[in-house]
Amino acid sequence: MSQTVPRQTAGERREAVLEAARHEFAQHGLHGASTDAIARRAGISQPYLFRLFGSKKALFIAVNDACFERTLDLFRTAASGTTGQDALDAIGRAYGEVIEDDRTMLQGQLQAYSAAVNDEEIRAAVARGYGRLVDYVEAVSGADKNTVARFFAKGMLMNVLAAMDYSLASEPHDSWAARLAEGCREDD
Repeated sequence: MSQTVPRQTAGERREAVLEAARHEFAQHGLHGASTDAIARRAGISQPYLFRLFGSKKALFIAVNDACFERTLDLFRTAASGTTGQDALDAIGRAYGEVIEDDRTMLQGQLQAYSAAVNDEEIRAAVARGYGRLVDYVEAVSGADKNTVARFFAKGMLMNVLAAMDYSLASEPHDSWAARLAEGCREDD
């Protein structure tokens, strides 16, 4: 007797494609990613992938938008019930955990920033997503522009350290990476 696989809704298929694309784009970037590999991973045909998203770049932007939305949701959850410096501290801790635990999320962000350098449409999408994060952090913290700028600067430094797979446990305590990481962990 054959087992029937439940049919996915269009929304479920779209989410499956976004998740498959998230992994492929994180590993290979916009230009190196294979739409065939994304389609296979999502369990759909390549022509159907293009029917859903229109183009590889549109899919890349949709993945980027979903990543920023996920990050914003993370910020909201972390800051829930807090304001001011407490909100910044909670968001910073939660973000630090995500980029250390989810290499795909980190790689995807770095790929988006890289693609934004040479593509106006991707640059606009990245700027829109990043801007929403800044707007939220400003609103929940009530912090001045210098404090918010330092907060995001620390976040970008944390991205760089995480990309190099820096680990407090594996580095000598007096290494340059340990000194920078400790500086990121200190409250303002």
